[in-house]
Amino acid sequence: MEIKVEKPTEDFIENRKIRSWPIWEKEVSKFDWHYDSTEECLVLEGHVIVETPDGKKVEFGAGDFVTFPQGLSCVWEIKEPIRKHYNFL
Repeated sequence: MEIKVEKPTEDFIENRKIRSWPIWEKEVSKFDWHYDSTEECLVLEGHVIVETPDGKKVEFGAGDFVTFPQGLSCVWEIKEPIRKHYNFL
């Protein structure tokens, strides 16, 4: 299972109506998470490192469009407070 990190274009953001998605915010913290469905998100602020069970670390931050696959279990480490638009598929 792979976490996909992309730099979206403005057209992509507008076409997907991402700015109308709900916003989630979280302070600096570390926690376990499991995805029951695929999540897409556009990071507005912050810096995060997510570690998968196989030890792979994925970093992302402001301006990144991130897709988390359904069934993924991971550990979130929020280094700088995060604010993101999100959508579950």
